[in-house]
Amino acid sequence: MLAEPSFTIGLEEEYLLVDKETRDLVEDPPPELLGECEKRLPGQVSPEFLRSQVEVATTVCSSLGEARAQLALLRKTVAEIAGNYGMAPIAASTHPFATWDAQKATARERYMTLQRDLQGVGRRLVICGLHAHVGIDDDELRIDLMNQVSYFLPHLLALSTSSPFWRGEDTGLASFRVSVFDGLPRTGLPERFESWSEYRRHVGILVQAGLIEDASKLWWDVRPSERFPTLEMRISDICTRLEDGIAVAAIYRCLLRMLWRLKRNNQRWRIYARMLVNENRWRAERYGIDEPLVDYGKRELVPYAELLEEIIALVAEDAAHFGCRAEVAHARRIVERGTSAHAQRRVYSEALAAGADKKEALRQVVDWLVAETVKGI
Repeated sequence: MLAEPSFTIGLEEEYLLVDKETRDLVEDPPPELLGECEKRLPGQVSPEFLRSQVEVATTVCSSLGEARAQLALLRKTVAEIAGNYGMAPIAASTHPFATWDAQKATARERYMTLQRDLQGVGRRLVICGLHAHVGIDDDELRIDLMNQVSYFLPHLLALSTSSPFWRGEDTGLASFRVSVFDGLPRTGLPERFESWSEYRRHVGILVQAGLIEDASKLWWDVRPSERFPTLEMRISDICTRLEDGIAVAAIYRCLLRMLWRLKRNNQRWRIYARMLVNENRWRAERYGIDEPLVDYGKRELVPYAELLEEIIALVAEDAAHFGCRAEVAHARRIVERGTSAHAQRRVYSEALAAGADKKEALRQVVDWLVAETVKGI
């Protein structure tokens, strides 16, 4: 019988740092801020590509409850320390009005190398995401599940959207972050591999040619982690509301176990061509949960709410196994009241209707993001 993986969970979140007075990004926060964060949260806080960003990470967790408790503490502590400097973190994948060309890269060798290599497309990376690591020790199984779970990535993106604005304009997209990130090489849906050895052989070609140092430079929507025995989901925006991000992570974890159960029973999820899954990826990027995605088994568009119910039914056994039925069910609440992208647009529209000018309306969006990032923790 196929041994069950550990399916441990680890979450990473990236935040933008804003000035509480101007609501703009802090281009050059004092190094003492990050130093205090690292001192109070050792090993769980690190700088990101831009100085206006900070990344936090949970430890390896056995339950979503444990991961949630850690993220709540991480958000609360970073907010408390930033507040002492007149700043605040926001859990949003783009800033409503900041300009990317004013941002400064973090002065570390890895980031300076990225800046030299990526040039203009790298300088635009004023974006943040939520990454979910799920422990799968077996290399072959990790590749097999990566091939299959790719089908569901657009569904996860749609639930997480938090980046409708860019440089002070409504982009018309629910997740503009995805379009920014797609400007980089080695992004998007992963390649399909028949085995772990085939995957490593392809990575080896890029490494031997001097194009990348290792597989951490593969920035796919889901990938085998180079550092950990995990399958890392990277497609989702960072959710402004903590509970929304936990729901996305819970569904991802449960989907992987559902796919493992199929494999244990000599079954598998049908693998569709990237060109087909990419259509749903675009629709999730553009519309989020507001428009249907394609059910490729039926070959027709199906409302997102119906697809979500199908997913919840598919993973019911797994949600029970992990004790996270409430977290998975929370996705229904997201569909009912909308994602962060919906809320940001609503705050903006209401501010304009109340007589605010465009600049002030966008500042009110930032105020909402500041408050919601730490709400309920």
